[in-house]
Amino acid sequence: MRVLCIDGGSSSIKFACYDQDSANGRLRFSGEIVTNGSNSVDALWRAVDEHGPPDAIGHRIVFGGPEYDAPVRLDDAILGRLRELRAWDPLHLGGEVAIVEEALRRFARVPQVLCFDTAFFRALPAIAVRLPLPRALPAELRRYGFHGLSYEWAMASLGEPRGRIVLAHLGSGSSLCAVRDGKPVDTTMGYSVLGGLMMATRPGDLDPGVILALFARGYTPAQLSKMLYEESGLRGVSGFSADMRDLLAARATDPRAAEAVALYVHQLRKHVGAMVATLGGVDTLVFTGGVGERAPEIREEACAAFGYLGVLLDERANERGDATISAAQSGVSVRVVLATENAMIARHAWSLLA
Repeated sequence: MRVLCIDGGSSSIKFACYDQDSANGRLRFSGEIVTNGSNSVDALWRAVDEHGPPDAIGHRIVFGGPEYDAPVRLDDAILGRLRELRAWDPLHLGGEVAIVEEALRRFARVPQVLCFDTAFFRALPAIAVRLPLPRALPAELRRYGFHGLSYEWAMASLGEPRGRIVLAHLGSGSSLCAVRDGKPVDTTMGYSVLGGLMMATRPGDLDPGVILALFARGYTPAQLSKMLYEESGLRGVSGFSADMRDLLAARATDPRAAEAVALYVHQLRKHVGAMVATLGGVDTLVFTGGVGERAPEIREEACAAFGYLGVLLDERANERGDATISAAQSGVSVRVVLATENAMIARHAWSLLA
């Protein structure tokens, strides 16, 4: 079975096609298109058309709401619910739903599978799910967790090790996850993709009083949404770029870039510390996502705060981006895993459609 896997993220569309000719499949083709409106989707389908129709299609869906805690085969009822969920995460779901609808139009007879990022966190303890809000509010106002397909792939890449693991998915969107003996116990993102760690264009955790103050200054919900999703984080602090590569290159001469990187590292250390506290220690620390995989400076500066835990990097291994970047005498294994959500989607599709 040949499965086309589509990951419509916040900054790009990643796609890959796998043949099920082994336990892990064989990659036929892949690509990534920077998101810039409808032209991005057109480029996706041109690339797919060059290789012929797939036997099945798997989609990454960032948010599955309270009901979808496992991959599902797409039908009309599920598509209708997906359209309703767009209001919960406009940054991702608007584009993802549009891709699903176009895939249905182009490949009406091809089975399609939806794989939800939030499904990985279905086993979160109740105490990690609850928000400290009045009980009278709807139960759907809770913490969900995101980047689940990335975390699922990272765990599989590690060989499902036991012990206490902190996973850091650092990309345009960033979050951390605490895992004990293969099960998630906490994460930094909660109800939406706005919370937790500072990101490329999103602020991460904010004092709710900031939002009330902006309302008092006349900001509309639409203006707040644009600011929080598109104009904050690295872009907001630096004033010129959301790309960590640009900021690292400029920080020696541009104090705005230096402050943006410093704030990012400060928050990363703080959230790693919170995940370690939740676990009562750490045995393995994993970096994944675009920044996690390709920014050795960020890994080094983040890990420098955790010498008291026994974290010690091998400088050369870190610079190369090896799979293991901790020194032989380190008390914590520090790993780098290439985020490969599409391979995880293919596995789910094969399992569901078998």
